[in-house]
Amino acid sequence: MYEIARRHLGKVVAGAAMAVTGTAVAVAISLPGSAGANGPVGSAGTAGAAGTAGTAGTSAGNGSAGAAGQGQPGTAADGAEGAGAQAAGSAPPPATVAPPAAEGRKGVGSDPLTDDELTRAEQLALTPPASAAQENVEGGRGPQHLGTVLADPLPGDGSRRAEVRLYDYARDELVTRTVNLGTGKIERSAAQRGVQPSAHPEELREALELILASPLGKGVKEDYKDATGKQLTSTEQLWFNGDVYRPYREAKVPAQLKECGKHRCVRLVTKVLNGAWIDTRNIIVDLSARTVTRVG
Repeated sequence: MYEIARRHLGKVVAGAAMAVTGTAVAVAISLPGSAGANGPVGSAGTAGAAGTAGTAGTSAGNGSAGAAGQGQPGTAADGAEGAGAQAAGSAPPPATVAPPAAEGRKGVGSDPLTDDELTRAEQLALTPPASAAQENVEGGRGPQHLGTVLADPLPGDGSRRAEVRLYDYARDELVTRTVNLGTGKIERSAAQRGVQPSAHPEELREALELILASPLGKGVKEDYKDATGKQLTSTEQLWFNGDVYRPYREAKVPAQLKECGKHRCVRLVTKVLNGAWIDTRNIIVDLSARTVTRVG
């Protein structure tokens, strides 16, 4: 009797061992390579691996309890295929930028002004005799162009209009002209003093020219030579930006700059092209009087 019981117990243990081995084989099949580490979360292959509480046949049939509650069917073969693709690590194709759509000569409705419309608006606004007596930042004939924007439409009128901002250095006036792009006529023109909109790049370049030509430009040239070992002879050798100098923001304004606000004054920031900064923040240029002053 003891011998019979011992043999029966041995069969039970052997059967359990086979069951464990079978489960291990199922796990090995459902986790090829590094699927457990890199496979997509909640995929069918991962579900087969996580759901080892049931038998291999049950896992293949219903995705098992490890499917993160998604309830979608999955097989070991599906998991192997997904994991294999992930393990391959193929790079996505390079991104491409679609070319911009071709711009027409005229916009429609509230479309931004086209390049042709911007050019036409500026030409119309600068048509003599309205501009003959005015001066630009270099002292030449005609006002300085500052910017052009689409004008608000008139009620019941679908015509496109542009509002052109100009600065007359002869009188220190901001001139705003509204032109009808359809008829080519200047429909409105107004002048204001003491109004200083943001500076145009041409004004900033002229300010830099005045700095380099002044005694204060000596320090800028020395800083440039220290940074590059070369002589500074042209504004083309510098990157620069800036804006209008507003004296009401300053704690103390030198007497030479008291007219700024009425005059057109600017402050620059500069740097060597692709190189070091050159501090010009304490140099103010009065473009109306064509003077250069240090502050602070």
